Amino acid sequence: MIQIRVNEQDAGQRLDKLLARYMREAPKSFLYKMLRKKNITLNGKKAEGREILQPDDLVKLFLSEETYEKFGGVRMNTGEASAREKQELPESRDGYILPDPVSGDIQPPAILYEDAHILLFNKPAGMLSQKAAPEDISLVEYLNAYLLSSGSMTREQMQLVRPAICNRLDRNTSGLVVAGKSLAGLQTMNQLLKERTVRKFYRCIVCGEVRADSHLRGYLRKDTRTNTVTVSKAPSDDAKPIETEYHVIVAANGLSLLEVHLITGRSHQIRAHLASAGHPILGDPKYGNPAKNKAYARSHGIHSQLLHAYRLELPQVEGALSYLSGQTFYAPVPDVFDALVASVL
Repeated sequence: MIQIRVNEQDAGQRLDKLLARYMREAPKSFLYKMLRKKNITLNGKKAEGREILQPDDLVKLFLSEETYEKFGGVRMNTGEASAREKQELPESRDGYILPDPVSGDIQPPAILYEDAHILLFNKPAGMLSQKAAPEDISLVEYLNAYLLSSGSMTREQMQLVRPAICNRLDRNTSGLVVAGKSLAGLQTMNQLLKERTVRKFYRCIVCGEVRADSHLRGYLRKDTRTNTVTVSKAPSDDAKPIETEYHVIVAANGLSLLEVHLITGRSHQIRAHLASAGHPILGDPKYGNPAKNKAYARSHGIHSQLLHAYRLELPQVEGALSYLSGQTFYAPVPDVFDALVASVL
């Protein structure tokens, strides 16, 4: 007999979905047959498979180990991982799992908040949110590495519910990134972000002295070949509507510190929208002012766009993550922001 104790990461999903993850190669007809014959039970009772699992539920599989392994079950012991697990999950080194998956001048991401369902990072500029090439180490790899090395999750749990990043930032944009650890965390945060009920605010330093707050509207078209976007005021067939709102914090000496409310959230939206309004972000290699970028690279060591995901405001949240309703999370700006504000603004 094999027992599965449902934890926070596994909760919130249907029983048949959990079983399908543990026994990937088993036909659905086999799983439902085992449920009907009470060879698989939930909390000691017959189950149909549609039940929504709760923490501490107990699933018992009255199956032989040979049958369980035949259908590709995740190993229940904590011994050596299978070849498939080794390919999909980070390798250990000196007893830790990828303790420092970044190199050069890029600092590891700071963990701002963590509970059973979600984790919030302060991503540094220069780190990818997700892999762009097989050899890349991104925030996703760091997430998996941290959860394994800290004991927050086991390899077996990761085979069932794979933690993932819910929102992405450009490589050279720093700040708040939300990750889901459990099925409930992933589903809830992805849905909130999709519905745009999460209010996202950025801090940026732009060229020019901006004197008034503004609510910008326009249309954004992406060129996938060059990975660039263009913004126009008139609609077109291949452009999507965008909205960007900003508040001026301080402006002096040819620069401005803005707080930007990202309303629609398209690719490169803030960078391109502000540039189209005549206020490109300092250090932006794609949409910025080359002369100012070069000058501030020499004088202040600015080598990436000064754009930072600063604040997240959550709406009313239902279900397992209801305790997060109305909460606000902050990511401190990089030191280069404070240094530039102190010396120039």
